[in-house]
Amino acid sequence: MTAATAQPIKIEITPTESVSALLIHPPQARACYVFAHGAGAGMAHASMETIAAGLADRDIATLRYQFPYMEKGSKRPDGPAVAHAAVRAAVAEASRRSVGLPLFAGGKSFGGRMTSQAQAIDALPGVRGLAFFGFPLHPAGKPSSDRAKHLTEVDIPMLFLQGTRDALAELSLLEPVVKGLGKRATLHLVDAADHSFHVLKSSGRNDREVMTEVLDAFAAWASKIGAG
Repeated sequence: MTAATAQPIKIEITPTESVSALLIHPPQARACYVFAHGAGAGMAHASMETIAAGLADRDIATLRYQFPYMEKGSKRPDGPAVAHAAVRAAVAEASRRSVGLPLFAGGKSFGGRMTSQAQAIDALPGVRGLAFFGFPLHPAGKPSSDRAKHLTEVDIPMLFLQGTRDALAELSLLEPVVKGLGKRATLHLVDAADHSFHVLKSSGRNDREVMTEVLDAFAAWASKIGAG
């Protein structure tokens, strides 16, 4: 298996339910990231592929997985209890397949929030930090910080990778939330990027350059936390 080749696997959530997953484990892996998808697209979406391949180039393994609703082809996201169970099963699987590597978890939007909720309720075994590729602080057009309340119960490092044009996380609300979490939280703002890290041509940058920034920020944070 080459560094950017995904190995299909199955993750058992309960004795009667399992979900598909994709493992990329570069030969010189120095960490593993349990990577959950967003609400509207599954683990094989182009953006998920891009992030996983980019992390592999930086010697970070990834375990992407489906939430049960996505596995079944439904458009309605699972309730928290079901989603949290999937997160825990994926973390356990990643731990078994990446023995000795620092373990991180999180995901894009919905997937990141479900991971942080699971961590807040009961610590995910072995996970050293959470990383969010666009934390969905609130629905578009409905600014609120209610979705962040559980983050005060997360006692491991957190990385927020956020575009300054993210319609699901107004900076006037997000910045105080992160500040209130103290040294546990790191906010990396991506200038002119939206929730999907897309930038307009007028920004003077393209999406590839923005993603390079995002992945470099993740890799640097993971190295720091892993070393600690």
